[in-house]
Amino acid sequence: MPRTIAEADWKVLRRVHPLALERYCERVLSEIERVTHNSAQSTHQRYLDVFQIVERRDREMASIFNDPRRSNALTMLARIRAAGLLTEDEFSNLSPETRTAIELLLSAG
Repeated sequence: MPRTIAEADWKVLRRVHPLALERYCERVLSEIERVTHNSAQSTHQRYLDVFQIVERRDREMASIFNDPRRSNALTMLARIRAAGLLTEDEFSNLSPETRTAIELLLSAG
């Protein structure tokens, strides 16, 4: 499997990276909103839950989005896809070789 991706696929990643990051942040903020509006729990417990979500999701966000380089672009795209942050249209904009490599990475993990 190639370690880097074609220039056209690299451009797709550079375009979808901020979009996927935005989707991720929206998802996390929705999760936090659900916790903050749970009146069955004390304010303190909700605060602790929010703090836990932010810590966990920050680590997850770093593992998905940090260090976008061509040498790890396939892995990054696979993680973005696995997290459900890449639309089918965006995925279809990648070359068949890159889509196959991503599917292989996902099936191996």
